[in-house]
Amino acid sequence: MRQLKPCLLDFTLKELTHLVKPSFRAKQIYGWLYHQYADSYVAMKNIPKAMKEELAQIYLLNPMKIIRKEESDDGTIKYLFELQDGKRVEAVWLKMKDEIHEDGKLIREAKYTICVSTQVGCKVGCSFCLTAKGGFTRDLSAGEIVGQVVALKRDNKHRHNRKINIVYMGMGEPLDNLENLTKAIEIFREEEGLAISGKRQTVSTSGLSNKIDQLGTMDLGVHIAISLHAVTDELRTELIPMNKAHNIGSIIEAVKRFPIDTRKRVMFEYLVIKNKNDDLGSAKKLVKLLSGIKAKVNLIYFNPYPGTPYERPNYEDMFVFQEYLIKHGLLATIRDSKGIDISAACGQLKEKTDSEL
Repeated sequence: MRQLKPCLLDFTLKELTHLVKPSFRAKQIYGWLYHQYADSYVAMKNIPKAMKEELAQIYLLNPMKIIRKEESDDGTIKYLFELQDGKRVEAVWLKMKDEIHEDGKLIREAKYTICVSTQVGCKVGCSFCLTAKGGFTRDLSAGEIVGQVVALKRDNKHRHNRKINIVYMGMGEPLDNLENLTKAIEIFREEEGLAISGKRQTVSTSGLSNKIDQLGTMDLGVHIAISLHAVTDELRTELIPMNKAHNIGSIIEAVKRFPIDTRKRVMFEYLVIKNKNDDLGSAKKLVKLLSGIKAKVNLIYFNPYPGTPYERPNYEDMFVFQEYLIKHGLLATIRDSKGIDISAACGQLKEKTDSEL
């Protein structure tokens, strides 16, 4: 495997102050990276030329480049990045709706969420996921995770101090790359950088129960979302083979141990697949399973892609499922299908691009 050149985005501010002397230069560089989104050393006007030349010999500024993007009518933008070693990963820019008064005036500007990848490929092998087709290649470094957010903010001219949410829900299983994931979380939280608090970062996991416990002990203030998708171990093992090692019971127990802000809920992602898990019997079991947990269930339409055996559920079935959960005390929402007119399913843009080569 080709040796990857280290990147300045790999470092916390404290680490950078050990690499760059005097230390005030480290703060200046951090400002260029995260406030100005500098993509070249030349852009760093107040950094001495000799220092820039020395850093350029050792460290990359940008570990990835945008090679393709698709924009949906709803404002969702899917990005495909190429990394140093030629591998490719995806990230998604999601725009929530502006709040408009009846007289047409803007009440509140739209909120944005960035969905980032944590691995090239994935080991989990979910049967419904296109990323799984390519198998696992490698983990992303902390800088490659951070670089996705910096690149998307730069590309969308999103000011560094505008609030944004990050969801670790792209390609890969975040908790399978725990060291680099937590490093990226810390870098995002840096006050001198993007200052994205833990409460604006959500780690979505397919359920590595032991790693959920490890993340919990770090107390980083992040939210956790569980990709549950089934209420029986039999179906969940079909959808997520890893369930053999981390079954539903072990995941639920790990969630109960996870430190959660008392004002917040644990998100359970439930991918609804026609004639698989969209019946009222499944809804009843889900209510029982989440009893005693301050939970929110996010019902997600399965997003079809070429070759999948699974189908998108009917709206009526989704609505009935949601209504049952709500009537029995669970907060339940149906996620808006974002980017359905583009390559929105995880791994789809990469797959499409690779097939065209």
